[in-house]
Amino acid sequence: MQIGPYTLKNQLIVAPMAGVTDRPFRMLCKRLGAGMAVSEMITANKALWTTKKTLLRADHSGEVEPIVVQIAGGDAAMLAEAAQLNVARGAQIIDINMGCPAKKVCNVAAGSALLRDLDNVGRILDAVVRAVDVPVTLKTRTGWSSEVKTALQVAKMAEDAGIAALALHGRTREDMYRGAAEYDTIAAVKRAVAIPVIANGDIDSPHKAKQVLDDTGADAIMIGRAAQGRPWIFREIQHFLDTGETLLPPRISEIDDIMQGHLDELYRFYGEYSGCRIARKHIAWYTRGLRGSNEFRQAMYALESTSAQRQAVAQYFATLAARSERLEYVSTGPHEDEDATACAGD
Repeated sequence: MQIGPYTLKNQLIVAPMAGVTDRPFRMLCKRLGAGMAVSEMITANKALWTTKKTLLRADHSGEVEPIVVQIAGGDAAMLAEAAQLNVARGAQIIDINMGCPAKKVCNVAAGSALLRDLDNVGRILDAVVRAVDVPVTLKTRTGWSSEVKTALQVAKMAEDAGIAALALHGRTREDMYRGAAEYDTIAAVKRAVAIPVIANGDIDSPHKAKQVLDDTGADAIMIGRAAQGRPWIFREIQHFLDTGETLLPPRISEIDDIMQGHLDELYRFYGEYSGCRIARKHIAWYTRGLRGSNEFRQAMYALESTSAQRQAVAQYFATLAARSERLEYVSTGPHEDEDATACAGD
């Protein structure tokens, strides 16, 4: 998989997710097998560039290349300037958000709302590509609604503008995250353009990853929600693609180490107060479906310090390890904190 001068180590990409793909999460996913990870979206609104949230989202210290920053907005000139700023801050690839379905994004004519105005789509693509000397990629959806399908038009516009790769979520904005992803649309886009196409939507297992690659002919796949609480999914997928074999569930001791390391990075990155609170959703995702996890989470949510939180996690995993060497999921259900992210990535 090639994006501009960057050759990725594999076909597995972490989707941009607001409130999730911060630097600690991106680095963890890359360590566990992802070939590339896209940042949380950074606003093109210049008035917000110096806020603490934006500065944290633009922090790439120590991150493995390529460093990919997603920008969001509805004005071509503002997006071009945002692209230049983020390149100056270390971005090696700029990604344009035309896929986020969140109301607060669409209400300012950004994200997937842009798919209702293809003239503006063209202006934005041309302006951002011209503004920077690094590859520019695009993440979008199949259209605004079932009546307004724009995937093929936008893909051809992107190719003509010089976009280096296109990530396509197989749903319209109207669909949000409901229903089945349209892999046939992704396949049609792949046949229509020569630039790399990245398939996104409902990829939650090694078998599904292979199926989507086979069915769409895509050059890569992008995984979002399925990586929340399970960042090792990337190595599981790569192993299956390489060997046709499914890895055993990971050892509890290893997942305890991974999780504790992730918590430490969150605490260092955000500090005591914010780190403790941001870690709660990650702990909930890590423990979803495990034995006794509901009771554990209710107690964990009440903890107010990172030390107490870390100790509770260690005790919980020690209890699991006393019963089994490897992770055992005893229940499945809707993704917890489904609405915790402004734009959930897939």
